Amino acid sequence: MEVLRKPKWLKSEKRGARKAREVIKILRKYNLHTVCESAKCPNQGECFENGIATFMILGETCTRNCTFCAVDKTKHNLEPIDINEPKAIAKLSNELGLKYIVVTTVTRDDLPDGGASQFIEVINQIRKNCDPEIAIELLISDLKGDMDLVKKIVIAGPDVLNHNVETVPRLYSAVRPMADFERSLKVLQTAKNTDSSILTKSGFMVGLGETKIEVLELMRRLRETGVDIVTIGQYMAPSKEHYPVAEYIHPDTFALYKKEGERMGFKLVESSPLVRSSYHAERAKKILNKRL
Repeated sequence: MEVLRKPKWLKSEKRGARKAREVIKILRKYNLHTVCESAKCPNQGECFENGIATFMILGETCTRNCTFCAVDKTKHNLEPIDINEPKAIAKLSNELGLKYIVVTTVTRDDLPDGGASQFIEVINQIRKNCDPEIAIELLISDLKGDMDLVKKIVIAGPDVLNHNVETVPRLYSAVRPMADFERSLKVLQTAKNTDSSILTKSGFMVGLGETKIEVLELMRRLRETGVDIVTIGQYMAPSKEHYPVAEYIHPDTFALYKKEGERMGFKLVESSPLVRSSYHAERAKKILNKRL
């Protein structure tokens, strides 16, 4: 298949290199990792410069075989749970003076609870040891469809619960063969049903071969599920071995999706080529503040 050339609008600003090195050095001191590094996010320099990072708990190796993702999938390298990780995140958050914390994970289908207890302990440590004004966003896996685990995480008290659908349903077999679209919707619905005040969030990529009609239908399904925030960004293959880019979507189309999303009633729509799930995540705090 022909490899498409990246258009000019996909060139990210080379910002924050020095700050990124500083933050990564501190992360290593606490034996912590960020999805910004593991997923090769194009915005990590900018985010680090702004004092924003997405902590990735439960190691760096995933048990799923998604064909779009740069995260390691070597199953025999699965790391044991680090019981010190939640407290380390709280300490680092204080050291960096963070006001908005995003915590995500690789999918750990090997763990009995999928890592839910670690998410809960991270929330507990942050609430116990950090500024009470800190907002917490969690980006969770589908926990193999165990909705009781989803409920436990929500009851622990995050401000934002994110679970990404990643792509349109038709492409799941090629892009997310071990996932299920309806199951992902159920995660989001369960979170909202458990606590109607929580902000729910989901994101997906475009440029994998979907149509505009499919994108708009996907957005409609998310909104019907009660999702408050949606993120839409351009898929960029991490390597030649990953799922190929089918199309580079023009910024005008992203603007269309943003307009349509706002019309559908989403409280926040982040839609542009370089948007990633946690990019500008702190903007959700404006919505949180309006609820108070």
